[in-house]
Amino acid sequence: MRSLIYLALLSLSALASAASTKPNIIVILADDIGYGDFSCYGAHRAATPHVDKLAAQGLRFTDAHCAAATCTPTRYALMTGEYPWRKKGTGILPGDAALIIPPGSYSLPAMLQKAGYKTAAVGKWHLGLGSETGAQDWNKEIKPGPREMGFDYSFLIPATGDRTPCVFVENQRVVGLDPSDPLAVGYKSPVGSEPRGSDHPELLKMKYSYGHDQTIVNGVSRIGTMAGAKAARWVDEDIADTLATKAVAFIAQQSKAQPFFLYFATHDIHVPRMPNARFVGKSGMGPRGDALLEFDFQVGEVLAALEKQGIADDTLVILSSDNGPVLDDGYQDQAVTALGNHKPAGPLRGGKGSNFEAGTRVPFIVRWPGHVTPGTSDALVCQIDFIASLGALVGLGKPAGTAPDSLNILPALLGLSPVGRDHLVEDASRRSLRMGQWKYIPGLPGKGKGKNNGRGGNGNETGNADEPQLYDLATDLGETTNLAAKMPSKVAEMQARLVEIMK
Repeated sequence: MRSLIYLALLSLSALASAASTKPNIIVILADDIGYGDFSCYGAHRAATPHVDKLAAQGLRFTDAHCAAATCTPTRYALMTGEYPWRKKGTGILPGDAALIIPPGSYSLPAMLQKAGYKTAAVGKWHLGLGSETGAQDWNKEIKPGPREMGFDYSFLIPATGDRTPCVFVENQRVVGLDPSDPLAVGYKSPVGSEPRGSDHPELLKMKYSYGHDQTIVNGVSRIGTMAGAKAARWVDEDIADTLATKAVAFIAQQSKAQPFFLYFATHDIHVPRMPNARFVGKSGMGPRGDALLEFDFQVGEVLAALEKQGIADDTLVILSSDNGPVLDDGYQDQAVTALGNHKPAGPLRGGKGSNFEAGTRVPFIVRWPGHVTPGTSDALVCQIDFIASLGALVGLGKPAGTAPDSLNILPALLGLSPVGRDHLVEDASRRSLRMGQWKYIPGLPGKGKGKNNGRGGNGNETGNADEPQLYDLATDLGETTNLAAKMPSKVAEMQARLVEIMK
């Protein structure tokens, strides 16, 4: 008993010490990188030395999650502390969507701004821009946007690399736009007369496998159409370098005026996978593997910038991914044929969009020298808890009615406690529930596996079934043995808890 009391007091002392100094905070959010993609998580074919260095110097989590199995919902939850299924319109957004987080909301950047932080968002956005879907004037300041959410600076891919518009937006204006060549974007109604992938496959340097057949930009056909802005269009092979340069510049600018918060959301390894020439062929796994190396390079650039500015010890770095892995996600890029024995999901089942664990269980590393003891943690943690946990770190509590699903798990994030959440709702085509070692996926009679033997358009197992599913992840991490029929009382308990949470 005395030893437990001592450990508790030690943890409280460590938390108090951490809160007494506000660290810089960097959240690096990868795109579509799975639990088994990094070498520090067991991968053997693609070396990720910079991520591995971060893991060796920090705390690597084995049961960490994003809030949803796809990108926009995850980003919404990370920013708001609210499960995305609680709000209509938080699914995967088109490239011309309106901002889905109302201006003035209590968001992660707004909270840190209130705590005295300079805030920046660099990279993939995919939370919408403007006040009305499809009505943005891309040739003027586009608002509301990141500024109205609490970001002092932003340099963005508006949606995703495979969606129009294929331009960067800095501080809510299109970068390099020639006023005499205005930008138009069309989703409901096509714009412009430029060649499309569906009509001119001979113009493509990377062919599509499904969807992605509209306006061709840089030899790649996209989802959606666009016209104009020829001088402003990005070159896919240079995106990683551009984003890393902007992130490093912000770090250098703010290094003498701490504290700062940087949300660095990379494009890698989302499609189209078009890594820079210096990475091409280096992984032996085609463009997906090469893009993984490119992601690792970007992590290295951020870590090197912290060292150069002498602020590595003053900076809390969190690295994670927005959802599980996917191979064929709409382009013929050898992701399947060149995979070999690499397992993007590691020992997990499913992937991006799936109800199985690989849909939301993702890499998650926390480093803060002198405050986070290096090692491994099995605590159940989630990105949705950033608001409550980082708020506690900087001395702010949640105002009533905000971030309703965000829990303060700061002791777990800092490695002061082996315990994180006691439950988590995983969001895909079903709302599944984690409680400790148990995983419950509701059944939906008449809407089970469906086409392709229960696989989605991207080839991942959906996890859909007519009957409920119950897995003991302590002994069956791969979710191979459904225990629901043998343990009806456990199913009933978890179903009741899920209904209670969803109210």
